[in-house]
Amino acid sequence: MSNTEVVRSLSSGLTDALPYLRRHARALTGNQSAGDDYALGALEMVRDDPAKVTSASSVKVGLFRLFFIVWQGGGSGGTGADDDGLVGQAQAYLRELTPHSRQALLLHAIEEFSLRQISEIMDKPLVDVEKLINSARREMKDAIKGRIMVIEDEAMIAMDLEDIVTEMGHAVVGAAATRDQAVVMAEREKPDLILSDIQLADGSSGIDAVNDIMQAAADTPVIFITAFPERLLTGDREEPAFVITKPYSQEQVQSAVSQAMFFRSSSAISV
Repeated sequence: MSNTEVVRSLSSGLTDALPYLRRHARALTGNQSAGDDYALGALEMVRDDPAKVTSASSVKVGLFRLFFIVWQGGGSGGTGADDDGLVGQAQAYLRELTPHSRQALLLHAIEEFSLRQISEIMDKPLVDVEKLINSARREMKDAIKGRIMVIEDEAMIAMDLEDIVTEMGHAVVGAAATRDQAVVMAEREKPDLILSDIQLADGSSGIDAVNDIMQAAADTPVIFITAFPERLLTGDREEPAFVITKPYSQEQVQSAVSQAMFFRSSSAISV
C-alpha cells in the first residue's frame, strides 16, 4: 500500500470511529465537553505519531487504545477531570470503583468490542478483561434504583424494555408512543431516567419530546435507543451520553441504565 493509500485509509478509519469514541467518552465522564476533551487528547496523539494507530489491529481499536492512555493519565489540558461541579463529583465517585472496570464494560456492552479487542485497547490479558467486566457488573448492579419512563411507539419493544429494567429492580412509570403523550407523562410522573426512541407513532420525534421535557427537568438522564444513531452522533449539537443502536441486546440496555443511574446518584455526592 502506498503512503497516499495509507493516509487515506487512516483518515477514513478515524472519521468512522470518532463519533463512537466521543460517545464512549461521554458515557465515561457523563459530560459532552469533558468527554470531547479526552477524545481530543487521543487525536493529538494520532497527529504526533500515526503509527500508534496504524500498528493496531484496526484504526478504531488503535484510536480507542490511545484514548485509554489519555484517560489513564487524566487527559491533556482542560479535560474537566478536576472540575468541582457534577463532572468532578462523578469522577471522584468513579475513583472508588475497581480501576477501569466501567470502561471495560462500556467497551464490551455499548461499543461491542470483543474481549480480545478490549485486551488490545487496555493492554491487559484476556483473563483480566473478563474480571474487570464482571467486577463492573457487580458494582453497577448496586446503583440506585429509580423510576423509568419509556418513549417508544412499538408496543413489543416498549414491553421488552419495561421487562428489562423491571428485572433490574427499577419501576416503570409508563410508556408513551407520541411526543405529546411523553411530555404529559413526564410532567406527571417526574421520572429519574428516560429511555427514548427517535421516530414515534404519529410522525413526531422522540428528540423533540425529550427537548420539551428537559425544559422543566434538565437533570433527567436520557438513553436513546434507535435504529438511526447517526442522527444523534453528528457533533453539531449537544449529544446524549448514551445512544444504543437497534436491534439492541439486554446487556446493552442494562449497562446503559446502570451507568446513567450511577451518574444520577453520584452527582449528589459532596466532595
